[in-house]
Amino acid sequence: MGDVLAGNHAVWEFDSDSVLIRFARGMRTPRLWHVLGERRIPLEALSGVSVNAAAGAMGRRDTVVLRAAPRPGADPLMEAAAGQLKEACDPYRLVLPGDRAPQAVAFADALRERLGPGAAEPADRFLVAVPGPPLQLKAYDARVGFDGSAVGFHWSRTGASSAKWRAGDQHFALAGLSGVEWVSPDRPGGGHLRLLPRDHAGDPAPPDHDLAAAVFGVGYGAVHESLPFAAAVLAALRERAPVGAVPGPRPSGDRLQHLSELHSTGLLTDAEYAALRDRFAAGA
Repeated sequence: MGDVLAGNHAVWEFDSDSVLIRFARGMRTPRLWHVLGERRIPLEALSGVSVNAAAGAMGRRDTVVLRAAPRPGADPLMEAAAGQLKEACDPYRLVLPGDRAPQAVAFADALRERLGPGAAEPADRFLVAVPGPPLQLKAYDARVGFDGSAVGFHWSRTGASSAKWRAGDQHFALAGLSGVEWVSPDRPGGGHLRLLPRDHAGDPAPPDHDLAAAVFGVGYGAVHESLPFAAAVLAALRERAPVGAVPGPRPSGDRLQHLSELHSTGLLTDAEYAALRDRFAAGA
C-alpha cells in the first residue's frame, strides 16, 4: 500500500506485506510504547482490523479508533500479556482525529483485503519480533536477568521472603522450562513474573515463596519493563522447544470462541464468521 496514517501517539505505515508502527515519545504516550519504539507487524500475524468512532470530551464523537487484531500465537508480547493490557496501552490500537475517519476506513479496507484465508486461525509460530537478550528486570524481591539461555533470580535482602533468602539465588535454563506467566503489576494485589518448570507437579507456591517467581510492587516490575522481558523469554522458549511444549494453537473450542470475539467486535462479517465457524466445527 505504501500509505501512512498518523494518529495521536503513533504513525502506521502500510506496506504490501506488513505494517510498520512507529510510536511517538511524549508525556501522554504509554511508557510501554516508548520501550517498543517501533514494531513491524507482518500481515500474516493479523486476524482482522476494525474502525470505530470514540466519544471524546463532553461525549462528542471527535475521535476514531483503528484497531488491528493479532492472530493468537503470532505476537509473544500479546501472548505474554494474555489480555491484561489496558486499552490505552494496546500497541495495535491507533486513535485519530474524527475528521480522518474516511482515511482510516480506507486503510482498514485495504489491509483487510490482504489478510490471508488462515487469518482467523492461530499461528503455529511467533511472527512478531520482541527485544532480544541480554535483559534485566528489577522486581520488588529480586533482580532478574535473561542472557538468552537461562533466567537468573538474585534475591533482594530487603524485599525477598525468608524462604527465598534461605534458598539462595536461582538459575533456570530454558531447557528446563515449559512457559512463562506474567501477571500485570496494575492488577489489584500486584503482579509477578513466574517461570513454569517442566518437572513441576501440583499447584505452584505463592509468588513470594516460589523460587521461580519474582514479585512486582510499587515502582518495581512496571508493565513497560516486565512485559517485554516476559515476552522475550517466551519467544526464546518457542524457538527452542516444539510448539506443543509452550502455549500454542488453541483447540477447536477456543478457536470458535476467538471467532465469536472477532465477529462481535466487527472484525469478521456475518458471512466470514459463518463460513469459518462451520469449517472449524467440522474439523473438531
